[in-house]
Amino acid sequence: MRYPVEGVGLGLRRELMQPLRDEPIPEISFLEVAPENWMRMGGALGKRFRAFTERYPFVCHGLSLSIGSPAPLDEAFVLEVRTFLRSHNIRKYSEHLSYCSDHGHLYDLMPIPFTEEAVDYVAARIRRVQDLLGQRIAIENVSYYAAPGQEMPELEFLLAVLKAADCELLLDVNNIYVNSVNHRYDALEFLRGLQGAPVSYVHIAGHYDEAPDLLVDTHGTQVKPSVWALLEEAYRLFGVMPTLLERDFNIPSLPELQHELQQIEQLQEQAREFSLRQTASAG
Repeated sequence: MRYPVEGVGLGLRRELMQPLRDEPIPEISFLEVAPENWMRMGGALGKRFRAFTERYPFVCHGLSLSIGSPAPLDEAFVLEVRTFLRSHNIRKYSEHLSYCSDHGHLYDLMPIPFTEEAVDYVAARIRRVQDLLGQRIAIENVSYYAAPGQEMPELEFLLAVLKAADCELLLDVNNIYVNSVNHRYDALEFLRGLQGAPVSYVHIAGHYDEAPDLLVDTHGTQVKPSVWALLEEAYRLFGVMPTLLERDFNIPSLPELQHELQQIEQLQEQAREFSLRQTASAG
């Protein structure tokens, strides 16, 4: 698998632009934004954003494609995204395997029923998006808190969509862990089931412990030890993959963010060393 970016990435929030311009973090190899927040931006802020896209490789993680929606696909929006991707040389566009609209925006990511019918429906819409963009996209495994109309396991549904749509996977390690607690399955077994999937890059983030059996995917706190351990196992299973730290609110100081980015970097280096030892012992 050839990745669109490499190393360690960070989600670029507006409040981070000035600090990162004044004191760039050396661990950052790429940045990510939601295209909806930037593709109609002009003026001084648009120029500041252009300065970042000229300096760093970028990927985009969308919020409103609503790939599982019963409403018609917004093709005008997809074409606007295409223009944005090309104008800023964005390396990859990804979206959530969910939906957020039905003839109106729902302001939340709703779960798609895990059914064969939904696989066919969603895959056809993804293929159409890829045709309009002229490139493959990546679809993220999402956190969900209910599974209405479920007829197949989450893992089977996800793999079926990836195959039928001929798209890539944005592997969210935190979402696997959150779902494993909320829906009582083995996170490591789920991760192993994704071996061979076309992973584009990885997300990692923090979550909130609402209760022992209820975790909420917030992106508003530090990554938990259990999620770091799952990322380490992902590298052992799949090799080192480009990995992005998501932090969407409660934005900490740059040194605190840098510490987490360094943790990703250290896990990547450990995984490379492990792979080299395995190769040497096999030889």
